[in-house]
Amino acid sequence: MLKPLAALLLCATAQAADYKLLHSIPVPGDGFWDYVLADAGSRKLFVSHGTHVQVIDMDSEKIVGDIPDTPGVHGIAVDEREGKGFITAGRAGRVDVFDLNTLAKTGSIPAGANPDAITYDPDSNRILAFNGGSKDATVIDPHEGKAEGLIPLGGKPEAGVPDGHGHVFVNIEDKAEIAELDPRTLKVVHRFKVGGCQEPSGLAMDQKNHRLYAGCDNKVMAVVDSRSGKTLADVPIGDGVDACDFDPATGFAFASTGDGHLTIIKETSAGKFEVVQTVTTQSSARTMSLDKKSHRSYLPAAKEGAPPAATAKNPHPRPSMVAGSFSILVVGTE
Repeated sequence: MLKPLAALLLCATAQAADYKLLHSIPVPGDGFWDYVLADAGSRKLFVSHGTHVQVIDMDSEKIVGDIPDTPGVHGIAVDEREGKGFITAGRAGRVDVFDLNTLAKTGSIPAGANPDAITYDPDSNRILAFNGGSKDATVIDPHEGKAEGLIPLGGKPEAGVPDGHGHVFVNIEDKAEIAELDPRTLKVVHRFKVGGCQEPSGLAMDQKNHRLYAGCDNKVMAVVDSRSGKTLADVPIGDGVDACDFDPATGFAFASTGDGHLTIIKETSAGKFEVVQTVTTQSSARTMSLDKKSHRSYLPAAKEGAPPAATAKNPHPRPSMVAGSFSILVVGTE
């Protein structure tokens, strides 16, 4: 069966074109940030920002909304079938629910200690919030709007991704592991060590080819076969990775690092993985999200000042943020 001409042109263009930093979108306000979510269906970009979530229309690049009172916000997940969004409010130990159309908050769901990353699995129709403090995952029924239970993880979870068959994979940072979860039975069904990887954080998946892409603190992206648990490659990336993504239309995997780089990786032949490009972004641009429609990546960043003085509780403080400098970097191919 012949592929549609538009799909062939997209594939050819994506393979040949160079990615670059196109421009930035200024975002008002100061304060820390964490994850960002580019939701291709609603054309909205959800930006975690201190105690609220700012919402940007990805087509007009205008701010179209604000979801307040999300203290210690980390991540956002969307269930388009239910028309709902879910936000981890880490300092409050809860997941806030909002209407995807009006952006109005409609409720809150208790979670574990310090809920951080969050993902939606369409096959099991479950939201999973990964609790860094209590080292477990809160499983939520989005239709009922309530928690169904906890999955103990035996270590600190970071990012998670669905596999397209009703299971979810999640990085266990302090164990250098990836755990496979069944949201229906509330169990860990498999776990495996990630060879050559220290403190995995960002995680993406090529569902078709059963590849997991884990961003590791020792400046590699580990590529893992999700069926066998075998580490297939450790590909060099920048320093300070905190997010990964995968574009099924191009076969490119992305890793954003706080040292100001977006590394793009591709499986060039069966089991062979290479860096095809490294885009210079901006120092502090450690998280990102890919819009699967436009194939553009969005990275929150701010200009950095001197770090605060080190303390016993925080011996390696992050640099301070220059007031009024927060923005979203847009990387694409024009």
